[in-house]
Amino acid sequence: MGTTPASLSVLPTRGTSFGTSAPAATVTDVVPDVNIASFGTCSSPINPQVAAATAAAAGTLTPQPCLPATSARWTPGSKSVAAASGPALVSDACQCLCQWGGQIKVQVPGQTAVDVD
Repeated sequence: MGTTPASLSVLPTRGTSFGTSAPAATVTDVVPDVNIASFGTCSSPINPQVAAATAAAAGTLTPQPCLPATSARWTPGSKSVAAASGPALVSDACQCLCQWGGQIKVQVPGQTAVDVD
């Protein structure tokens, strides 16, 4: 329900994994403003801030600053690859839901597949 894409940040506290210099994202990387940045403005009418601003504007939808309201892990997570804090994210399959109605998905993964001999 946001207006712009945002970056997924993976904290370096658990080190790198999978032979890369960047830490791998896992299903636990869901903390708003830490892992998941703002998506610009939110246009979800069930977001209390949007609802209040819309009511004040006589019913004209009035988007408000977006702070994702995530309350659950990314799903489904990789069935075969795990990192220190849980299953790894699979960029083309995982999503995280915002309680204001949005679906958060990875559009551009920060890591690429590598063939291992």
